[in-house]
Amino acid sequence: MKQRDVRELGMYGEEVDIDPTEPQTVLLEEIERLNEDSRIHGIIVQDDYPDHVDWEAAIEAIDPRKDVDGLHPENIGHLVTGRPRFVPATPLGIQRLLEHEGVTIAGADVVIVNRSEIVGKPLAHLLLQKTAGGNATVTVCHSRTNDVPEKTRNADILVVGVDSPELIDDFYVTQGTVVVDVGIGRVDADNEKGYELVGDVDFDAVEPIASAITPVPSGVGPMTRVMLHSNTVTAARLQHDVDA
Repeated sequence: MKQRDVRELGMYGEEVDIDPTEPQTVLLEEIERLNEDSRIHGIIVQDDYPDHVDWEAAIEAIDPRKDVDGLHPENIGHLVTGRPRFVPATPLGIQRLLEHEGVTIAGADVVIVNRSEIVGKPLAHLLLQKTAGGNATVTVCHSRTNDVPEKTRNADILVVGVDSPELIDDFYVTQGTVVVDVGIGRVDADNEKGYELVGDVDFDAVEPIASAITPVPSGVGPMTRVMLHSNTVTAARLQHDVDA
């Protein structure tokens, strides 16, 4: 879908497939090639990698100016210190979605059930910023959190991404909560495919009591892709010294 977006936007793009049996050096060589290619303004490394590949080393090999996923330590540092260059696409998409729908973030109690480097941690830093779209009070829940439902029931905004289909039901949510579902998984279904895609939130159980809820699919996913391409345009401007 990212490649389809690139074509529709009229951007130049390359998809590099590496045999999973190849050593990590092959991946690093490809990243270096793309770092040096002036046609390429943004590089991402998909996280479906084989066990022998050090994903963090691959991310650190990307030129920080081309790190449109916002995961290079240099770019994470910019985010944490309140001077973001590139914000990871899913957190940025969530923030933009909330703003677009008129959800008040400033002063809100936000509970994030996810502490990954891609979603939970950067989203927490983003919503804590003393800027428009920030100023929230953020709680991050994870596998060692005591009594997760107690915390999620106190949320004004609840963001869930735990890769557990339909884990979050109405027991976890109180009336009027804004629910953002980042998860996507498959459950058995009586249809041609034999399955259907669902999120980490039991939509049918939670939708009646939530003030707003994102669907799965076609909720956060498209926003992630849009923000990725927005970051790429920003990267191109930075690399060519063009004002945003």
